[in-house]
Amino acid sequence: MARIQGGKISKRSVERLCVEERDTIFWDRDLPGFGVRVYPSGAKVYVVQTRGQGRSRRATLGRHGSLSPVDARRNAARFIARVKEWDEPQAAAESDVVTVAEFAERYLEEHVAVRCKPRTRVLYEAVFRRHLVPTLGETPVLEVSREQVADLHYGLRETPYSANRAVNLLAQLLDAAQERGLRPSNAVNPCRSIEKFGERRHERFLSDEEFRRLGRVLEAAAGGAGGASPAAVAAIRLLALTGCRRSEILGLRWDEVDLEAGELRLRDSKTGARTVPLSPAAAEVIAELPTIPGNPWVIPGRNAGAPLRNLQYPWEILRARAGLDDVRIHDLRHSFASRALSLGEGLPIIGELLGHRRAGTTARYTHLALESVKASAGRVATSIEADIHQRSPTPGGGG
Repeated sequence: MARIQGGKISKRSVERLCVEERDTIFWDRDLPGFGVRVYPSGAKVYVVQTRGQGRSRRATLGRHGSLSPVDARRNAARFIARVKEWDEPQAAAESDVVTVAEFAERYLEEHVAVRCKPRTRVLYEAVFRRHLVPTLGETPVLEVSREQVADLHYGLRETPYSANRAVNLLAQLLDAAQERGLRPSNAVNPCRSIEKFGERRHERFLSDEEFRRLGRVLEAAAGGAGGASPAAVAAIRLLALTGCRRSEILGLRWDEVDLEAGELRLRDSKTGARTVPLSPAAAEVIAELPTIPGNPWVIPGRNAGAPLRNLQYPWEILRARAGLDDVRIHDLRHSFASRALSLGEGLPIIGELLGHRRAGTTARYTHLALESVKASAGRVATSIEADIHQRSPTPGGGG
């Protein structure tokens, strides 16, 4: 159990606290159950924990800086007294002034900023800002009802994906509020009974001819045709040749590249650290890229020491030249999986190539695998039929 140096929580003792790897609660000597949670990000939040009605109760009191140690101690003592003397609904009254907007800020700082990846943080912040705070921001977390959640969800019906993400994130927020004692432990999360809208997946796979057209456009751009920098052209080629995510290529550092072993050793992809095998073609693309002193990024941007951040603009120019106006950058990854299936690779191998953590993610390509099986069955049957009837198989029918 971590203790404050000197034993007592004070402004000076709290400001000295820091942790490097994981958040830690430092407890006060004079008031048992009163503590301050310190995060690697530097954020510090006052907490209180005690027992009442046969169970443990913990609550978040506020952020250091917004709340003084003196006020936090006073609120902690009041909370402990209420839990020990009153029943649970009365003890929960302490939380009824915490609104969705207030707790959303706390959740972003205490949980999302510490435990989530940068892109996830951006997504969460956008959902809070655009959807949750404008509609439910002034509502106490204790009073969020199913009717309010249903209205929020229905109001976003024109964008099913956003509607479903907003409800999912609100569910996480209310679960976190319940864990911190801001909602009764037996409260039902009102988001759980909301029936989600159907979401149509966008699946676009490039044909052989479309890949050839894209290749010609990339060659022309690399030769000075304009529309994209050499770094952008290299990034698009690597996306097509590796099946990597855009963030994995744009965030690739030189110390993660091992051309001799033919590997990329990504320290932090969407699914954690992973190794990406490099084909000779992909390795050649990387080998031709210049290393810039002081810039650790394989795909450099215009600013000194920074990576390329915006690939969408050059992609829109190049795809238009190739007649691929409906193709997204992410469809290069889908097309990589589709080509692997057509060449006979199984779903487990494709999951490894794409860096999927769960088999269910790769299962979206099952229908393509079945099509490959049917095509193979047709080629085998055509070949056998030719032997039975003693005639040459039709062109492309196998043999």
